[in-house]
Amino acid sequence: MKILEVLHRDAILTNLSSRDKKGLIEELAAPVARIIGMGCPELVHVLMERERLGSTGIGMGIGIPHGKLKSIDGLVMGFGLSRKGVDYDTLDGRPAHLFFMLITPENSQGLHLKALARIARMLKNELFKEKLLRAQTADDIISIIQAEDEDF
Repeated sequence: MKILEVLHRDAILTNLSSRDKKGLIEELAAPVARIIGMGCPELVHVLMERERLGSTGIGMGIGIPHGKLKSIDGLVMGFGLSRKGVDYDTLDGRPAHLFFMLITPENSQGLHLKALARIARMLKNELFKEKLLRAQTADDIISIIQAEDEDF
């Protein structure tokens, strides 16, 4: 699975304005909710329920909010970049700047874990993260991810 097979261009936000977790999740969820045809408040609720189990802020400036829905057939992904950083309750206590949002069907444990693992592997590359942080447009993000995705 390649990231660009499931990352929707319309769900790439390069200038997030939210400074807290709930606001960030609301901001990232809006285009994803439109793509999957559901109300944004319902999607935010699913994502915030997952956050109550434990933060999806993995540290090193990264957050991977994710959730599962019965009503979708496949994985849908969004991306967000916060230039100022978000207080995201990360494992290392530092602000998060890069966000990958994953929404998967409720019965697809393998797909969910495979996507999380792929993103985590890519984000271990410091140069990749630096390029994402400097990106200005959705097209920049797509190009950066495409170049990294080909290496796997």
